[in-house]
Amino acid sequence: MDRVERCEEKFAELFGGKPTQNEGNDPEFMRILQRFIFGEVCYEGSLDNRMRELITITVLTVNQTLPQLKAHTAACLHIGISPEEIREVIYQCAPFIGFPKTLNAIATMDEVFAAIGIALPLVSGETVTEETRYEKGLALQEPIYGTEIKERYAWLPAPFDEAVPRYLTELGFGDFMTRKGMSEKERELLTVVILAALGGAEVQVRSHVMGALKAGNTKEEVVCALVHAMPYMGIPRLFNALNCAKDLLSKE
Repeated sequence: MDRVERCEEKFAELFGGKPTQNEGNDPEFMRILQRFIFGEVCYEGSLDNRMRELITITVLTVNQTLPQLKAHTAACLHIGISPEEIREVIYQCAPFIGFPKTLNAIATMDEVFAAIGIALPLVSGETVTEETRYEKGLALQEPIYGTEIKERYAWLPAPFDEAVPRYLTELGFGDFMTRKGMSEKERELLTVVILAALGGAEVQVRSHVMGALKAGNTKEEVVCALVHAMPYMGIPRLFNALNCAKDLLSKE
């Protein structure tokens, strides 16, 4: 198949419809967009439709491109991704992009769910309590990242020398990474995508590429995830992410 045929095939898989022909006010732009994303990028690498759509809604959440998030939330459901999995992808963005932007994405997600009759709130994904969130967060954090953050910010004046690393452990790992609905491997891969899409977080991109590899992702899967994110976040952010982790991702 050529890329036009592949675009038609992928569009039908994801959206149950046909790509743009001459409809709308800017059909030329839409043909470029759809044929590149759905006829080329979606066919490069090993990741399946499920993981690609989770990557897509991750970038759309980070960038607050909410109309497109609405369309791709529907696409996720169309290909069989559960509402709980979609929720987890969006929730997990909060420590990186902040709560207000995450709330915007949640509202968009919930609008799609409500429109097709999915009962809200969804079944709880919590696995920690107030008493265990630090302990369980640390149990996920330490095997992959050690005590680097605690040591790196020991120079802060009290009480922030203790509070800042603790917030990362309790919030990022305890409240979010421990939740049901996705594996640690998937969460680490999507964290790389979040940081790459943010831009300006190359130190953290490199750290989490290392974490994604330790969690069981292959180099090819990490690169595939970043390349798949590229049409949604732009080529410069792809290059920044690849360049800062070049030594970790280079073919042997």
